[in-house]
Amino acid sequence: MNIDGLDYNTQREKLIIPEYGREIQNMVDYAMSLTDKNERQHCAESIIAIMSHMFPQNRETENPEQKLWDHLALMSNFKLDIDWPFDISQAEHMLAKPDPMPYPMNKIPVRHYGKMVFELFEKLKNMEPGPERDELTRLTANQMKRNLAQWSHSSSNEERVVSDLAKFTDGKIQIDIDTFKFEKSHTKENDRPKKKR
Repeated sequence: MNIDGLDYNTQREKLIIPEYGREIQNMVDYAMSLTDKNERQHCAESIIAIMSHMFPQNRETENPEQKLWDHLALMSNFKLDIDWPFDISQAEHMLAKPDPMPYPMNKIPVRHYGKMVFELFEKLKNMEPGPERDELTRLTANQMKRNLAQWSHSSSNEERVVSDLAKFTDGKIQIDIDTFKFEKSHTKENDRPKKKR
């Protein structure tokens, strides 16, 4: 369907700084088309005033006017021939994108416990027996139980936690299920979704 006068943003030229919108970009383009330098200067100052009113919270930032003039320089691709009240030579750095952060690619045997629980397993393996290790064991076991329940594993029971804790600490942490006190689960058995038959 093709309607005269109707176009989409995807068909238009990409905005350099989209926060200001297409109308401000059109004003900048108009200012660049003016032949009289005084008129261009007056037009640029008017555009800066409008940009300032669009984002009043920016007035509390450091050098708010410098930032606006830098934005104007960027939107004009540094082609606007006016007397710039600020040095705009550093404006290009505003559009520079940071280097992408590397995604951690740590392999863990089972994802439902998560990386931090496996870090706890490593710590428990190297700890001397005593009250501190007992407390960390209690915290880790209860976190494992919560993680199993959160991932809705059908076998989110205490036997599984005891077995996995021993397995992932290379047998160094053995807890007796009959004497170990797990925290009470906040989800009732009736609240859990029933399996379809």
